[in-house]
Amino acid sequence: MLSYRHSFHAGNHADVLKHTVLVAILRALQQKEKGFFYLDTHAGAGRYSLQSKESEKTAEYLAGVAPLWDAPGLPAVVADYLKQVKATNGDGQLRYYPGSPLIAANLLRSQDSALLCELHPSDFPLLRRAVQPFTNMKCLRGDGYQQLKAALPPPTRRGVILMDPSYELKSDYEQVVTALCEGYKRFATGTYAIWYPVVLRTHIKRMVRALAQTGIKKILQIELAVRPDSTQRGMTASGMIVVNPPWTLEAQMREALPFLAQTLVNEGTGSWQLEWIVGEN
Repeated sequence: MLSYRHSFHAGNHADVLKHTVLVAILRALQQKEKGFFYLDTHAGAGRYSLQSKESEKTAEYLAGVAPLWDAPGLPAVVADYLKQVKATNGDGQLRYYPGSPLIAANLLRSQDSALLCELHPSDFPLLRRAVQPFTNMKCLRGDGYQQLKAALPPPTRRGVILMDPSYELKSDYEQVVTALCEGYKRFATGTYAIWYPVVLRTHIKRMVRALAQTGIKKILQIELAVRPDSTQRGMTASGMIVVNPPWTLEAQMREALPFLAQTLVNEGTGSWQLEWIVGEN
């Protein structure tokens, strides 16, 4: 399915959570001098104009990154995330939102490398243009899941894999678990970060059960809800499932999640959770 366009949703609450977690993971990998590999299986366009007709139609960023722009008392990991967004807006005004490829591009060092995969025929040239100045970023128009077989393990044996499908189909929830297992067989020490939307809670419960049955250890679930679960149309929450999370991530998110819930969510309508699907033992 190629109908999904992230330009309608750029900078929303789900992006805030996803990219805060991503920045935290990348920073943790930078604690060692040895280079690492970044694989983005569903990279998107790389950068989004918040003044585009798509963004203006939904204006989801107004309840996402916008309330953080001048907010006081940001937790350190949220402040670091916001720094990456501001780097894409040189005049100090919130006009553009960086996707995960551009956030990674700004953080990767010369010894690090990245492979960015995107299938959409309109988004791929935009992605390539967005990261063109970064010589350690390679773009591939194709199925990113295939690179979990072809590109892993990386030569450095260090890396993070971001899986961020559109979930247009119910089968996407199953496919992401299958793809994780494929990658894990080849690169068991890598960090895998899987984003998911909560549209129907039953899909998430089924996916979590499937993850728990894979035999993979150290699976952390991070979730931010803007309103209670519902059977009505629309995303009520989003989350990140992280396999082999950096040891610092849990504490960082315990600080960040209450702040995000208070800042982005109408009082009394949201919640957050942070729990281990599978622990180390």
